[in-house]
Parts: sequence; C-alpha cells; structure tokens
Amino acid sequence: MAVAWVTGASSGLGYYTALALKQAGWQVLGGARSFSDEEKDGIHCLKLDVSDQQSVDSFAQAALARFGQPDALVNAAGVLNIGACEDYSEEELRAVMEVNFFGMTRMVKAVLPHMREKGKGRIVNFSSINGLMAIPFQGAYAASKHAIEGYSEALWMELSPLGIEVMLVEPGDHRGGSAKYRSRSALCSPCYADNRERAIERIEADEAAGAFPKTLGNKVAKVMSLRKMPPRLRVAQTVQHLAAMLHDILPNRLFFGLLNLYYGIKPNKTKN
Repeated sequence: MAVAWVTGASSGLGYYTALALKQAGWQVLGGARSFSDEEKDGIHCLKLDVSDQQSVDSFAQAALARFGQPDALVNAAGVLNIGACEDYSEEELRAVMEVNFFGMTRMVKAVLPHMREKGKGRIVNFSSINGLMAIPFQGAYAASKHAIEGYSEALWMELSPLGIEVMLVEPGDHRGGSAKYRSRSALCSPCYADNRERAIERIEADEAAGAFPKTLGNKVAKVMSLRKMPPRLRVAQTVQHLAAMLHDILPNRLFFGLLNLYYGIKPNKTKN
C-alpha cells in the first residue's frame, strides 16, 4: 500500500485531501498541531508543527518507523493573516511565511532522501489562486503563495530527472476553513480601516459561497493516482479561472482597479 504524508490534515482542504487519499487506497499519515498520536477516520494522525524543525523531524521519524518510506507528500498546511501591507509586523509576516513556505520546504527536505533512494515519489504543494494574483489585504498570504509557486517550478525541473514528480494545487475559494488558522494584523491604521472591513466582508462572502472542500480532495486524490501528475491542478470557480487569465492579459492598472472595485476599495481622505 502506497504511503502518503499530508500536512494540515486536521481541517479544511488538508483534511478532505487526506480522507480522499485514504478512500482511494493510500496509507495516510496526517500531521497537524492539534493532533496527538491517534486514528481519525482511518487516517493515522501525528502531531506536527511545520514551523518547527524539531517537530518535523519527530513526525518523520515516527512515520518512517511505522509505515516505511513515503511515496507521496502533500503540503496542505497553511495560515492566513488579513491586514494592510504597511500594518503587518515583521513577526506577523514571518509567522505566515514560516508555515506556508518554510514549513513546506522543511517537509520537502524530510522526504526527498527517501524518494531519491526509491527512485520515485510525488510531492504536492498547495498554492492558491492568490499564488498567481494578489488581492488587497492579503499581502502576506499572497507573498507566501507566490513563493511556493516559484519554488515548486524549480523543484519540478530539478527532480524530474530523478523520477520524482511535483504538482502545484491552486485552489480558489472553498468553504469550511478553520478560523484558528485565520487572523488579522494587530495594527489597523485609520487610513486602511474602512477599506479593510469592506474587503473582509467580500472575502468572507466569497468563501461562504465557495466550493466544497471534499470536491477538491477527491480531485487531488484522483490526479495522484494517474500514471503522471500534471505540473498544476487548479480547482476554482469559473470566475476565478477568468480572473487569473485576465491578470496576465489586461494592463496592470486596469486589472488592479477592477479588483479594488470588487473588494470595495475606495479613496480615503484619512491621513493617519
């Protein structure tokens, strides 16, 4: 039975991907900060904080001891912080990057020696539509997802001669994300306050109307069972596919203006 490690497996897209893989016949080891050593819906769960190298090492050692070398790694752990780019503290920016980007790289480094030894393996990195285009007041998240895009493209090229495949998953809005992994910047300067609140209302409305995470999990599991994975899998609503296309076609000033209009960003006369 093929073995898959899945990070961020306690809720949302990570959980439904882990569940779909289990139902597709994989032996799944799920990692999350809230887990103890337990079984959940047929998934073997281990505590994992991808922002902590010692936790990553402990997870890898326990997973290897129980089920042997991994055949696949799914990096689905992620956090989001809503705020103006100016308002983010360095600690808030680092916290997002530590989980979303550096957490991914730690896990990749943990599995690669074993995949190289086997001469095969599959690495699936969760990016986002926001890895292709930013939206207002999600600068930290967009930056981390853009970093994942670039890293994964390079990784694909470096690993393909070794028989190891890499796939980027680019989800659009999905329902059911855990609130504990979503925060707001501690500082909100008056000049951004009204626009930030309008943007948050739009973001929350879009997520509430988003796709079911189970659908994404099933698609990821199906693609991971193919003879060859595609370099990218975008799972989004039609309007989000269109937005990603328009980002590359329209003049930047026009496209950014349209996004500002959509998210309710208005001229603000507040100076502070």
